[in-house]
Amino acid sequence: MAQLVNLPPRVQETDLKGLLKQMWLIRYFEEKVDEFFAKGMIHGTTHLAVGQEASAVGSIAVLEGRDKITSTHRGHGHCIAKGAEVNKMMAELFGRTTGYCKGKGGSMHIADVEQGNLGANGIVGGGFSIATGAALTSKMRNEGYVVLCFFGDGASNEGSFHEAVNLASIWKLPVVFICENNQYGMSGPVKEMMNVEDIAQRAEAYGIPGKVVDGNDVFDVMNGVGEAVERARNGEGPSIVEAKTYRWKGHSKSDAKKYRTREEEQEWRAKDPIVRLRDVLVQEGLLTEEEADSIKAEAKKEIEESVEFAKDSPMPTLDDLMEDIYA
Repeated sequence: MAQLVNLPPRVQETDLKGLLKQMWLIRYFEEKVDEFFAKGMIHGTTHLAVGQEASAVGSIAVLEGRDKITSTHRGHGHCIAKGAEVNKMMAELFGRTTGYCKGKGGSMHIADVEQGNLGANGIVGGGFSIATGAALTSKMRNEGYVVLCFFGDGASNEGSFHEAVNLASIWKLPVVFICENNQYGMSGPVKEMMNVEDIAQRAEAYGIPGKVVDGNDVFDVMNGVGEAVERARNGEGPSIVEAKTYRWKGHSKSDAKKYRTREEEQEWRAKDPIVRLRDVLVQEGLLTEEEADSIKAEAKKEIEESVEFAKDSPMPTLDDLMEDIYA
């Protein structure tokens, strides 16, 4: 576990209690989504990020307000870390008109452009081109913002990954490609899907930095992504940061995860990113046990309230069907 004394000044100045609350919000949000999907109140499908909270929160914590992100089908945590309102997020998953996309986007297509979230994407690797295009816009207009492009280990085998990284490298675009390597693409382990130990190794082929971080250690994520963001903002081009993490749930709600052992799951659960952050803050005297419990309870309450907000919100009508389809 990274200790606070080793963190750069930008991290020392971060609201670390706020990061802990964000991580709890993500955990409780995902657990509620899991519950209400099973009850048939959330439709379609869902891809939960329980266990991956540190990679989302740590990455986005080093951004400025003007910076942007693109997300994935497993993107609820990215939304919350980028400042999304959990009420509007939950309403979106419940298919209600008060949701971010008026209930039409659902779990895999939440966007909050005002907060710089250019959207989750149901297409594997669908965010690469969007992020690279946004980074090109930033450079051409001299707007100074950086784009974080989140993707999973499986997406690194898509052609769009190589095209986007190559283009970003050639043009030195201000984009950071963040791979949340949760060890499994669908039901296949990473080691059976590619012949490299680290996905970050692929950066070398494009002449850019590649770095591996502990995706369950929010401080290590902040350090690695922070360096890459600083490099991008200084006009030095893109980087690939690979966060090694683990999804506690199946790939989607239809996945019984029979392809992995209980021993493996227990090993990763012992690396719970929320517990690790909480313990360091308490050990460093930045948080008392009582404050930690209060933050946890506050996050749980907000998620409970978001469910009630969603339930009380109206469903779209047939008259809404053809609205918001074209720009």
